[in-house]
Amino acid sequence: MPGPGTAGPSAAPVTVLLVEDDEVIRRAVAMALERYGYRVDVAADGLAGLEAQRARRHDVLLFDVMLPGLDGIGLCRRVRETSLAPILMMSARGDALDVVAGLEAGADDYVVKPVDTPVLVARIRALLRRAAFGPPEPGAPEPAEEERPGARLSFGDVTIDTAGLEVCRAGAPVALAPTELRLLLEFAAHPGIVLDRGTLLRNVWDYGWDGDSRVVDLCVQRLRKKIGADRIETVRGFGYKLRR
Repeated sequence: MPGPGTAGPSAAPVTVLLVEDDEVIRRAVAMALERYGYRVDVAADGLAGLEAQRARRHDVLLFDVMLPGLDGIGLCRRVRETSLAPILMMSARGDALDVVAGLEAGADDYVVKPVDTPVLVARIRALLRRAAFGPPEPGAPEPAEEERPGARLSFGDVTIDTAGLEVCRAGAPVALAPTELRLLLEFAAHPGIVLDRGTLLRNVWDYGWDGDSRVVDLCVQRLRKKIGADRIETVRGFGYKLRR
């Protein structure tokens, strides 16, 4: 049976780009992930990480927040200009400002250092499941229309092609990261129904434990900017719902 770092018996290993300036942590995390079957590329600063990301399309990006040259937040923003690859931020403090800044910059999730290897691997596997479900990377070939029949859902001026995994607003394509798309599809599957943060963490982030609800709130904010602030309603004390 293939390990968590492979997609099947003959599949190539999952590639991870680890950008961490602390050599001890960098080596320890890389070795731990390699034991799980992942192929790990490393960089010691933000600019080197950006160059490595541009040179190769990695499956998962793992960035420390505090990096020399270009910090993890800036690196995340630069990567998001051209890539939808899942990004996991690492913060030594778990400071609210670090978390919020990382998620607003386009990160999909975060962990607080030091992090146990099984927890880190579980987060990476969850990111990979969401990425596999999400839209293709820019420039990837699209399936023919006849190969992807499915429902088209409309909510105001937002249209969702649930088979082609495409979203349009007022007829114009909307670029959503995989996590944002999964969040939108979760809302679309329950239009007009209030979904609490715990439900969204389980169904969208694949958390088998209680996660930080800030990842939900920040992803909702990013989604609102792309599909319209009034499309997703906050129900104070309960959660969010998609307006019909």
